[in-house]
Amino acid sequence: MGRGARPPAEHYGDLVRVALMEAASAGLHTKQLVAATRLTTSQVARGVRHLRHVSAAEHLTPIVWTRRDGYMFSDDPADWIEYEKRQFRQILGRLTQVITGTLDPHLARYPHDDWAQLAAAQLTGVRATLSQLAK
Repeated sequence: MGRGARPPAEHYGDLVRVALMEAASAGLHTKQLVAATRLTTSQVARGVRHLRHVSAAEHLTPIVWTRRDGYMFSDDPADWIEYEKRQFRQILGRLTQVITGTLDPHLARYPHDDWAQLAAAQLTGVRATLSQLAK
């Protein structure tokens, strides 16, 4: 990267931001963002991630994603909440897989393992919290 050049994620984020702003409330799917920005799919993903961090840091309008509309900036808190709930459901699913696929069998074989007992106790609360947030 040359002197004064922006990091790639920032550059990708700028291109994605402009494309989404031009689309306004219509939203754009990944393929549409690829076409609009001339970035690769992975570069678009890096741009979206960068925008999410920048938006959070600068208190800008969040980027949400829906199956119907793709990525978009939304001013509607209901859109934010639905997106957040979907993210919590996804995290809950991954956590449940770790618990049932690894931690539970670990405890079944070694029920007195201190680390596994600690992990199970802590994750019970996390799992309950995620379940409530995903509703």
